[in-house]
Amino acid sequence: MFPRFLNVVGAGAYMRKTGIEWTEATWNPVTGCTPISLGCANCYARRFADKAQRLGIPKYKDGFKITIHPELFDWPLKIKTPKMIFVNSMSDLFHEQLPDDVILRIFEVMEKADWHIFQVLTKRSARMAEFSAKYYPKWPDHIWAGVTVEAGQYNYRIDHLRSFGASVHFISYEPLLSSVKPINLRDIEWVIVGGETGPNHRPMRVEWVDEIFEECRKAGVAFFFKQYAGPYQGWKRDYRGRIWEEYPAQAKKTQSC
Repeated sequence: MFPRFLNVVGAGAYMRKTGIEWTEATWNPVTGCTPISLGCANCYARRFADKAQRLGIPKYKDGFKITIHPELFDWPLKIKTPKMIFVNSMSDLFHEQLPDDVILRIFEVMEKADWHIFQVLTKRSARMAEFSAKYYPKWPDHIWAGVTVEAGQYNYRIDHLRSFGASVHFISYEPLLSSVKPINLRDIEWVIVGGETGPNHRPMRVEWVDEIFEECRKAGVAFFFKQYAGPYQGWKRDYRGRIWEEYPAQAKKTQSC
């Protein structure tokens, strides 16, 4: 039996408005990252940070080097309207250069600001699993745990994701660069699919999307289609004749508080 889904339309203002369709806002207490897999080759965050550094924006004076911004840690506590917040869109919360105490401080803020939903997405799934086993074997219900799987060779990240408890485990198949079969969505509540955008974007075949979509239907997993591959401002968002913006039922939290 399929779970109840929520189609969220529109995006609220919070800290930094965002063009990322599957969230409402971004919060970046840490910026900067280093490449770890195929999906990093055309990193949008690196392009943004490099441009911001050239423009002299103080937050990016070190470009895309790992930089901690303690002055931004408490921002979610100051925003009383519930929002769905993507954490560290300009970094990776589980980057190897971030000490546990910094990650714990960010988790403490997220725990306190429980009127929001926080979306934590990483490619460093092994560290996320290790951190969770040590400190958070069950994540608070309003903090969602996700991994990026851009190609089939990274399916092991999903096993790391399943190794600890969370109200929502989600997979971002973006940028989708190959087939990701075999697809096992056991204990997964949400799937995001998207092609690569911007300069030097790599192609995404619709057959790869079809494989994921069919498994989502079989498993009753919420499906969000972000876009096909293409240049900025030129991508298509419709898939199978409609816009797919399904969320897990827990997303209703931000609509009812």
